Amino acid sequence: MKRRKNDSSNKHPNLSSEEEKQEKKSPDSSKKVLAICLGFRMLNALLIQTYFNPDEHWQALEVAHRIAFGYGHLTWEWKKGIRSYLHPMLFALFYKVIAFLGLDTPWFMMKAPRLLQSIFSAVGDLYLYKLSRVLFGDGVAKWAVSLSYVIRFYALHLFAVKLFSGWPFMMDDVLNHFQLFSQLANWFNFFCFNRTLSNSLETVLTLVGLYYWPCMRSSSNKVPSDSRKWGLAVAALACAIRPTSAITWVYVGLLELYLTRARLRFIFMELIPIGTLVLGFMCLVDCLLYGSWVLAPLNFLKFNFLSSGGDYYGNHKWHWYFTQGFTVMLFSFLPFCLAGIIKSKNWKLSGLIVWVLGLYSILGHKEFRFVLPVLPISLILSGYSLAALEEHGAPNSERKGPSHIHKKWPSKRQLAICFLLATNIPMALYMSLVHQRGTEDVMNYLSKEAAREKVKSILFLMPCHATPYYSTLHRNLPMRFLDCSPSEEKGIPDESDRFMMNPVGFAMDFAKTWSCPSHIVLFDSEEKQLRNFLVSHSFREVRRFFHAHFKVDRDLQASVVVYATSGM
Repeated sequence: MKRRKNDSSNKHPNLSSEEEKQEKKSPDSSKKVLAICLGFRMLNALLIQTYFNPDEHWQALEVAHRIAFGYGHLTWEWKKGIRSYLHPMLFALFYKVIAFLGLDTPWFMMKAPRLLQSIFSAVGDLYLYKLSRVLFGDGVAKWAVSLSYVIRFYALHLFAVKLFSGWPFMMDDVLNHFQLFSQLANWFNFFCFNRTLSNSLETVLTLVGLYYWPCMRSSSNKVPSDSRKWGLAVAALACAIRPTSAITWVYVGLLELYLTRARLRFIFMELIPIGTLVLGFMCLVDCLLYGSWVLAPLNFLKFNFLSSGGDYYGNHKWHWYFTQGFTVMLFSFLPFCLAGIIKSKNWKLSGLIVWVLGLYSILGHKEFRFVLPVLPISLILSGYSLAALEEHGAPNSERKGPSHIHKKWPSKRQLAICFLLATNIPMALYMSLVHQRGTEDVMNYLSKEAAREKVKSILFLMPCHATPYYSTLHRNLPMRFLDCSPSEEKGIPDESDRFMMNPVGFAMDFAKTWSCPSHIVLFDSEEKQLRNFLVSHSFREVRRFFHAHFKVDRDLQASVVVYATSGM
């Protein structure tokens, strides 16, 4: 492997000479890509109507709502200083703007945070396109991002063009027009990227940071002078928001350290000063909001790594990411990703994917969202293999035989597109619009009822953190859910576990000391057992919301049921 001779400078502080040439050829390309990405991501945000992971609400929006409006629940992590306030602060400031403009209505409070995240996601899409372009050129960049847009608007575009303009329409026209391909085609990106998880913002920062790191580029001599500093700043911010992001940046940092000749300058003039500055900013924000000096990343690492606290939420076998987790996330892109790894021979990107999946596999507790930052990187390689399909097809002028025969049979590229469309569209729409939507719908309903002063207090007799909370209700009413904070004594079940083991017995004991709520929310699987109990306490069913067709972690939770006292 050749090492860089120097860190060359360029006329433009953010663009290399090669990138300047590309920008001159198409000066508005980045703006167009960003505009398209932003429009589609916003539509994506509006289409997400399901519940995925509690952290989307409880570790981001709930905390932000408490900062902005003075009420909201803080989970045990915030009481122990395990989380940094940097990520929730973004949404807290957004909430302040919404309130100032008088837009804090039930519908907008539910949709606005994901619309804000859609802006961040669009920036991530843009930088994935730019990264693909500097690594492989325009051809692969087109395929690396755009299939998602074809998926979302293929039918709409076809209808509009044919009905209103009468233009001839081919699938290739859409691809060439939008100049994008794999990033948003993937069902999991559509389902997860616009959610307000810290992992989503971490993924955006990963894409931005990788673009600026010289060691990740194929031609390291054509790198802007300030590029690495920007990359370091973004990497430090990603680690401040999500400490486990260090897994990614240790790989990148070691690679940069090996390739650069100015190692001492890299360490002492860039890495330490920039890292210290970002860490200091994070500590200052946390000190102001915690009320004392807290080093959240250190507390996070102590709990999750040194004490294996994350195992409290479940363990998976070491190979889970390779055989189930990441495989499901890639879905039908898996063969294209593997082909891209082999054909591109870009071992830096491939090595990063294996490095991240390997280190996360060591940890007992595993979740899909943990490896979200390397999913777009895998889709870059998928885009490479799809672009190779186009290159390997002979031009029309070189094909032998009658032209009508070639028009009859689709190319390998078109078959691949149809395959990806057919497999990703249903999955993306079903997971975003149907699966586990009841817990979101019920809070939207209760927020509207509370705005009409028809709700006085709410009790959630269901597994902890199964619904959004004050960030969606947006009314300072008494609410109670079943606690599931980790116990220092192992083997002792929490409230949520005790309820699930014996719903009737738990409810009868709980009712002895409760302040009777006006509304009770529960899943139908427990409602069947508690129906007599609820009727005996003068509750009646008022609404039922569909939730899921199949079970996930527990017994089937087909619907969410709302009971209210007879007087409501």
